[in-house]
Amino acid sequence: MFNDKKQSSSVFSRALIGATLCCAATLPVKTLAADAAKKAATTNVAATQFAVSGKFNRDTVTDIARQLAKKPYKAPEAKLPESLEDLNYDQYRDIRFNPSSALWTNENVPFQLQMFHRGFYYKDPVEIAVIEDGQAKHLSYSSSMFKTGEVMKGPLPKEDIGFAGFRIHSPINRDDYFDELAVFQGASYLRSLGKNQSYGLSSRGLALKTADPEGEEFPVFRAYWIEKPVADSRSIVVYALLDSPSTTGAYRFTIRPGTNTVMDVEATLFPRVDLTKVGLAAGTSMFMFSSYDRDQVDDFRPRVHDSDGLLMLNGRGEHLWRPLLNHDKLNISSFLDNGPLGFGLVQRDRNFDHYQDLEAHYEKRPSLWVEPVGNWGKGMVKLIEIPSDSEIHDNIVAYWSPADVIPAKTEYSFAYRLVWGEWPTPAPSEGIVTATRNGRADISGPTPERLFVIDYEFPNALTTSGLNKPTAKVKNQGGKVKNIVVRENPKTGGYRVSFELDPEDADLVELRMDLQFDDNRKAESWMYQWSK
Repeated sequence: MFNDKKQSSSVFSRALIGATLCCAATLPVKTLAADAAKKAATTNVAATQFAVSGKFNRDTVTDIARQLAKKPYKAPEAKLPESLEDLNYDQYRDIRFNPSSALWTNENVPFQLQMFHRGFYYKDPVEIAVIEDGQAKHLSYSSSMFKTGEVMKGPLPKEDIGFAGFRIHSPINRDDYFDELAVFQGASYLRSLGKNQSYGLSSRGLALKTADPEGEEFPVFRAYWIEKPVADSRSIVVYALLDSPSTTGAYRFTIRPGTNTVMDVEATLFPRVDLTKVGLAAGTSMFMFSSYDRDQVDDFRPRVHDSDGLLMLNGRGEHLWRPLLNHDKLNISSFLDNGPLGFGLVQRDRNFDHYQDLEAHYEKRPSLWVEPVGNWGKGMVKLIEIPSDSEIHDNIVAYWSPADVIPAKTEYSFAYRLVWGEWPTPAPSEGIVTATRNGRADISGPTPERLFVIDYEFPNALTTSGLNKPTAKVKNQGGKVKNIVVRENPKTGGYRVSFELDPEDADLVELRMDLQFDDNRKAESWMYQWSK
């Protein structure tokens, strides 16, 4: 289901792409849209329906989405010129952006904009406009923005075919170089990173029917409007129009680069039908194996994953840590909550020695933390783990699923914050899970009983020396738990908890462990799903 998306991660990191602004006179919106549609009817030009030149304000995209929802869904015209129709990965990657054409490259602003070319998996046209002084100017495609090498033999089109997305650059690692900061490309996918990091997991504007037997629906960002930043800007604002058979939507992203890159997201959905299987603030990642999940692994590397756990801060203020797994079968876990305070897919292990990959550098992959704004009410954090035999596939999805149906012909507004980077940082007195391990419980020979070993550390505490050890409470659904032991770990300054699990006749056992202290300290609740 996610094969296409993950293979494109190499395109994100290695293709050289960009854009330049083609200025046009400001004409009435209806005139521009009609002319574009007429031209597109006889050529391969992408019709400009949404990101047209004209007046723009904060409500423009919301108004477009509201009106679009009143009409039956119509898929974007994906026809490409013959030279672009059947590109393979290497050919698409060989369409390189001309760096000198980056938008705002010769202006004193802390951001630059570059475009992605259409082709390969990215055939749908994406419209783009740039906002300045309350006016939007449509950004037209030009072949002069791109150049090709020896692999891409076909000519680039001369007509305006639109784009496949864009990326934002900003000097986050050093002042004299514009690093790649964020990418908007493919359906409603976006990705970002913090200082000194490499791209890893993605977010999505909206997830619909994920892991549904009838098939997943992928809403698409059909058009973007980007505000031109001023010289001393610390943020850049992106508007996006979402469309799918089930709903339209208007999104506003305020992006602030830094050690952790922060995105404030405001969104309103306009459903065409009742939305029953909705994923808000979805994160999509990859997990192949780790120290606790190496069954039948044939790989020289100790670990391979973009994220190693799902972290949740529920409405009761509890921190929950669930290590990710690469199951043999599709696995869906639901964590009921009321008014979630945060959740996200986290890359907690930052030690290169634990990965040993000089190319992928998984220790540099960002975590993605979601902070709901306001009370999201009743629902659940859903974790979907899809079997995978290759790291090129994204096989992990986590999102918030509201308990109530979002009715057709209504307006549903919500807001949240995305934090890309090392965050969240635990409080000084808070313990976090730093390692999960398991193996057979009897060293003398094979046994169905399992030994679990979990390490806790207090990374921001001055010391835990002299403090009383906690007690561990293990709850289980299925099987039998015994021999729970808590001991100090002198190598880490934290605690090591071990216990044995006898699965008995169970094929699946849900486990939860909590540490209880006699002082004011707290620790994450460890959760795990063992399967036969």
